[in-house]
Amino acid sequence: MFEEHSIWAWLGFTALILTILAADLGLFHRKARAIPVREALIMTAGYIALALCFNAWIYFEFGNQKAVEFLTGYFIEYALSMDNILVFVIIFTYFQVPSHLQMRVLLWGILAALVLRGAFILAGYALIENFHFTVLFLGAFLVYTGFKTMASGEEAVDLENSRIVRWTRRVLPMTTEYHGERFFVRLSGTGKRVATPLFLVLIVLNITDIVFALDSIPAIFAITRDPFIVYTSNVFAILGLRALFFALRGMVDKFRYLKYGLSLTLVFIGIKMIFNYPEELPDIPTEWALGVTALLIFGSIGLSLVKNRAEEKAASQ
Repeated sequence: MFEEHSIWAWLGFTALILTILAADLGLFHRKARAIPVREALIMTAGYIALALCFNAWIYFEFGNQKAVEFLTGYFIEYALSMDNILVFVIIFTYFQVPSHLQMRVLLWGILAALVLRGAFILAGYALIENFHFTVLFLGAFLVYTGFKTMASGEEAVDLENSRIVRWTRRVLPMTTEYHGERFFVRLSGTGKRVATPLFLVLIVLNITDIVFALDSIPAIFAITRDPFIVYTSNVFAILGLRALFFALRGMVDKFRYLKYGLSLTLVFIGIKMIFNYPEELPDIPTEWALGVTALLIFGSIGLSLVKNRAEEKAASQ
């Protein structure tokens, strides 16, 4: 399964990610605090720079094709993760998570996401390798999801009636107040160990990531079947998600057309995946996939900003 890349590539990448996480957690963000937008923008630029440096290493180590696959997969995963941000804002607002605790719970959520995404990628790779025709179903699923998301409009996330939230509160003893960064505390007097609302937030964040992974993981398998490229591009996109959240949380709702750009991206990637199956059909080059995805994402953001400015101008007159 991993014969295309040496064990040293996997070990080196794992060591790199552990070093980044250790520096992030132990050096830059040892104490829980609110992250200002300027710092979040610098963090976002830093994570993007790290991904591009890694992409340069892939180019020199494995060639141009692998580098294009990584860059395309990273961009698609990063773009799709922007849809997560609005949901994260809703989750933090609903649970009234203090701003200085949001950074830490997102970090633990990202650590869990790295493990869960790895499991999804392994399962998806094994499924496609053993039952190659499943790419048709995955491609059709992406097309269906894209059109469904486009037609759904702006649906509210109903956390009050969420089965996960109600079930967790019913089976897990929980305090009504936050206790700093702690997920579990012991009640004074009884000594009983109970969960805090922060642990419930972590569960909801992880469930949300699993739902989004159902779209993003099949999407990247339309770009490459190389598990090393699939996993590394996913990891770099996830690592930058926390910084991107703090950079965009106050303005993500202004990207009114982004949902349509993401939906069309899923439709296009699904069509590419279907075209990849029969050898008789011409494959859609990865470079084209990168260009079309960039056009859809940046185009939808640009249209959103133009529309917002036009409305602000009309309101001021």
